[in-house]
Amino acid sequence: MKNIYFLSDAHLGCRALKHRRMQERRLVNFLDNIKRSAAAVYMLGDMFDFWFEYKNVVPKGFTRFLGKISELTDSGVEVHYFTGNHDMWMHDYLERECGVVMHRKDSVVELYGKVFYLAHGDGLGSRDRRFLFLRSMFHNPVCQRLFAALHPRWGVDFGLNWAKHSRMKHEPAEPDYFGEDKEDLVVYAKGYLETHPDVNYFIFGHRHIELDLELPHEARMLVLGDWVRLFTYAVFDGEHLFMERYIEGETQP
Repeated sequence: MKNIYFLSDAHLGCRALKHRRMQERRLVNFLDNIKRSAAAVYMLGDMFDFWFEYKNVVPKGFTRFLGKISELTDSGVEVHYFTGNHDMWMHDYLERECGVVMHRKDSVVELYGKVFYLAHGDGLGSRDRRFLFLRSMFHNPVCQRLFAALHPRWGVDFGLNWAKHSRMKHEPAEPDYFGEDKEDLVVYAKGYLETHPDVNYFIFGHRHIELDLELPHEARMLVLGDWVRLFTYAVFDGEHLFMERYIEGETQP
């Protein structure tokens, strides 16, 4: 039985990071290490710091990462991509060119007999009105068409600078874990369990913290950390789900 891997929040191309090429290489090396042991890889959003697909144009770069994804899918490994709040403007490029299965909404899936609730996590349980307002604007089809009217030279540059500003606000690190009663994703997962007690695992990205928490009904919730500072991921081998940290040259699949 092959493993299923989960990771999120690489923010490739982030202008706030000094060693962007090294970061991409580390991610590609990880994917190369697991390609023989993986049945599927689930990427839960924000793998790019900004991504906007025009009709005939996509952001330049990321060739090593996109090439490795294509290699995985060509060899029969399923690659699932959940859009996040930095890369929600994806259309069909990764599907057509890389063989990726795109998910634009939360998804409940059964994997090796266990029920997983998978999502990037932005907006779930959030009480931040400003964030929810911006999120609704970004998801609005009219706003997306208006942005698409900008020439990519300005549109992509604006998006990358916006994302850089967002990252700089959280330097040197994301806010620490707020606790079960104040952490939006925990509150959301507990509420969802009240009406869907069959879920075994909740897995989220977005928060850039590493979290493994026991929930009611013998469920568990994982927040995947990131591939900016932590280089963490989750593995499900059909029986056990556990968190790991990728250390280049040492981590085995």
